Parts: sequence; C-alpha cells; structure tokens
Amino acid sequence: MFETLTAAPPDKILSLSVAFRADNRPEKMDLGVGVYKDSTGATVIMKAVREAEKRLYDSQTTKTYLGMGGDDGFNKAMLKMVFGADGDYARLFAGQTAGGTGALRTLAELLARARPDATVWLSDPTWANHFPILKAAGLNTTTYPYFDAATGKVKFDAMLEGLKAAKAGDIVLLHGCCHNPTGANLTIEQWDKVADLLVAQNLFPFVDLAYQGFGDGLEDDCAPTRLLAKKVPEMAIATSCSKNFSVYRDRVGCAMLLCKDADAVKIAGSQLLMMTRTMYSMPPDHAAAAVRIILEDEALTANWKAELEEMRLRMLNLRKGFAEALRRYSNSDRFDFIAEHRGMFSRLGITEAQVDRLREEYGIYMVGDSRFNVAGLKEDRLDELAKAVVSVL
Repeated sequence: MFETLTAAPPDKILSLSVAFRADNRPEKMDLGVGVYKDSTGATVIMKAVREAEKRLYDSQTTKTYLGMGGDDGFNKAMLKMVFGADGDYARLFAGQTAGGTGALRTLAELLARARPDATVWLSDPTWANHFPILKAAGLNTTTYPYFDAATGKVKFDAMLEGLKAAKAGDIVLLHGCCHNPTGANLTIEQWDKVADLLVAQNLFPFVDLAYQGFGDGLEDDCAPTRLLAKKVPEMAIATSCSKNFSVYRDRVGCAMLLCKDADAVKIAGSQLLMMTRTMYSMPPDHAAAAVRIILEDEALTANWKAELEEMRLRMLNLRKGFAEALRRYSNSDRFDFIAEHRGMFSRLGITEAQVDRLREEYGIYMVGDSRFNVAGLKEDRLDELAKAVVSVL
C-alpha cells in the first residue's frame, strides 16, 4: 500500500523546535515557533483560564457530545468579542472548531463548495500553512503584493493595483491584525479603501483573525473586521483562541460567517457544520468551555483582559528595545520598522544564509525567511542578540 508514497517534507517551523531541543548550548535562543513566552521563557497558563478550568471541573457532570457546532455559549461570546455591540447578529453565524487552523480549513471547504471556480488571493508573504490548507480544499490560489522587505512597510498602492486583477467572485484572504509573518499592518484608512475595492469588484473577504488583542488592543484589533462587516454583503472569518487565551494544545477556534440575510445564515451555517462533520465530527470541548466561562463572567473577563494587555505591552516594549539595540550596533535605522510593527512576528529582512549563520555560530533559531517570534526575545539579552545579527550582515 504505502510503497507508492514518499516521505513528506518536514515542517520548517516544527523542525526548528526539534533542532533547538537537541542543541546543548546554554546560550541558545528559540525565536521560531509562535507561542507566547514570558520573561522566563515559559508559556504559562493564564490565571483566568486556570480559574475557569477549576470551575469547569467542579460543575461538569457529563462528557457527552455537544454537537457539530460545539459550545453554543462559546460561539455567542466569540461573536460578541469580534463584532461588538453593533454587530448585525441576524446575519452572523459561528461554529466552534478545532483551533484557528480548523476554522480556516472548514471555511475553505465551504467556499470551495460554494465557489469552485474562484481563486483565493493571498498576501505576499502570508502564513506558510495558508497555501496547503486552501489547496487541500481544492481551491486555486494566487498572491497580491503586500510587503516591501527593503522598507519594512506595506506596499499599499501595489496591493490595491494587484487586487484589481481579481475577477468577480474571487476570494481575498486578509489578516485581520498582526500580519503573519511580517507584523506590518494596514491602517484603518487603508482598510476602508480595501473594503471599497472589495465591494466594487464583487470580491469575497476571508479574514484570518488569529491574534486579536496582541496588536493594538482587543477593540482596535477587530476594528478592520467590523469595518468590513459594515460594507460588504458577505464574508468569512477564522478566529483562534490559541494566542490570546494561551490554550494552544487544546485547539480552540471559531469559524464565522456574515451572510446577506437570515435565510442565507441558515443555509450556509448548516453547510459549514456538515464540513465539520465530515472532517472531525465535532470539536473538543474543554478549553472552549473555559473560554466561555471567562467571557460570561465579568470579573474573570476583566482579569483575562488585564493579563492579555500585559502580554501585549511586553511585546511592544521588546520590539522597541530590540530596534534600539539594532540601531546602536548597526549604526543605522535599517531595523527601526521592528518597533512600528505589531503582534508576535516580524521579519529581520536578512538572507537565509545569514539566518543559518545565526543558528550555527550563536545558537539563535529563527525561520529561514528571518521571521522571528517577538515574544521569544528576552529583555536582558537584546544587546547580545543585536550584536549577533549585526555580525552576520
């Protein structure tokens, strides 16, 4: 049976973790895998999550199935977190998924069934797993210009011009906030122009909102999605709780749809749930229930928001500190963009050979395209890291 197969290529990011663990150098740094780490290098369970899990343990009386859509209270709470008090809830649908990746995959399957001839337009660059997820659903893909590696800024005019080549009915995948892998975001004014272009050309927005709360705050980070919802007739949104609730391994996400009317919600929602049924039947419950408990309890919500804000501000301070250290040792403003970007990731803009040298000579691990995890930085080692980067330029 399996003699016809060849070994799958290793995942570049996960392979990096394996290599890092095998490295015996005490001074090594892991800037690869995208998990939030505190100042000690630990990925801790958030205090509100721990309390919610305790309450869940004390109150849960059964492990029976919840259904294909998962926890209904969780779904409602997630919709409220993304769309706020002014959301048009008669046109909205949400279904719990196995992580943000599960949301992307189920939505991709739904879009492939609804628009089999559509092309999905992705930013250049985008999260590496976007392409295989969409390909697995049978969707065609292409790219639009997005990031200027030389300046560290969004090539916005080129982005708009590139999207003008999309045909009516095509799908545009947009990063809701904290663009992965670059950290370079659109301004709200630019989002407004993107929304107008989508409407004018009859393009369908597919928003990947994986880092809400990690950029400019919970409300500001979902402002682009809310702006789109005011203008476009339909869209899909994939959300994740991995980062902002730090429940990575428990796989908690939510697939959302904005439809033309309530009747369309029933049809599209039923089809989306059937996608879940055929892939993994129904999502895991534990951490989604904990998230629901947090979002339904005012005091727990306040505690969670406070801890999330600490994480966000720490990453901003790390960005600023690293950019300043690089400016000192490079005697240039080449890396100043790092302080301006938002979220967990940025790209240094160095070559793959230089990334290899950082790993081999200094034990500094980052992805080959020079994407690094800002939360993997340590406050007391920014100068050391900056010196190493400058030494390989």
